[in-house]
Amino acid sequence: MPPKNASFVTEFILMGLTDLPYLQLPLFFLFLVMYVITVLGNLGLVTLILLNSHLHTPMYFFLLNLSFIDLCFSSVFTPKMLINFTSKTNIISYSGCMTQLFFLCGFGISECYMLTSMAYDRYVAICNPLLYNVAMSPKVCFSLMLGSYLMAFSGAMANTGCVLRLNFCDAATINHYLCDMLPLLQLSCTRTYISKVVLLISVGIDIIVPSVTIFVSYGCILSSILCISSPEGRSKTFSTCSSHIFAVSLYFGSGAFAYLKPSSIGSVDEGKISSVFYTNVIPLMNPFIYSLRNKDVKLALRKTRSGRTF
Repeated sequence: MPPKNASFVTEFILMGLTDLPYLQLPLFFLFLVMYVITVLGNLGLVTLILLNSHLHTPMYFFLLNLSFIDLCFSSVFTPKMLINFTSKTNIISYSGCMTQLFFLCGFGISECYMLTSMAYDRYVAICNPLLYNVAMSPKVCFSLMLGSYLMAFSGAMANTGCVLRLNFCDAATINHYLCDMLPLLQLSCTRTYISKVVLLISVGIDIIVPSVTIFVSYGCILSSILCISSPEGRSKTFSTCSSHIFAVSLYFGSGAFAYLKPSSIGSVDEGKISSVFYTNVIPLMNPFIYSLRNKDVKLALRKTRSGRTF
């Protein structure tokens, strides 16, 4: 039974990144600029891939979906976050909080599986190039994409459902700038054992399993690269994977730090910093990570700007 001081909460108060008044306006402009660049970068990459037929390959198909996920992911909470920087009371409704949690989990997990699909694509391209057209056929690519979204939003439904069954205290103040699982569990007035077990299972499946899959894929890729006799060939082959390795390391590293570290290590403020990194910084960086060293994207951008079509 829930405790007597528990009641049905209709709204939450988000404490935000900081309670220092003189930092609110600078942070507003900082995150506004970051969000605008994130939207323009990811939307531009999606448009570029759609407009140029020579980019209609499995690798860019997954990259298009990754950019779409990053665009949606950052849009789930950043507009509300910007409003809170300029408001005296940072209130979010109960339904708005649960909706934010659902899409935060959904798009966050989607990125894990999309990065895994991209690693599998690189594995097939380097380790089994003769079977690439069969192994990465349009049907297989679509199945991987659909499976990524199904796994992601199934996990989001499970996590959100566990939070919906909880009761919250009257002082419903979330020590965070968004509605995430861990701060909501800390706020609950009822037992959270089942919810924590579900969260642990979800994190185990959606972070550890993709991480191991990516690690094994790149182990095989590294083995194949070392078998190439030409130094130029090794360098060229490795360069096709370097951007993805960097993006995977950033995303999974920050996600693991936020969700897998014991509660006794680090404070809530450290959790906020980690959350900023994987929810704001990585969606901002991904378009640049995959385009700055990518000759195909640079060529498509030049052709598109000059008005020529393929």
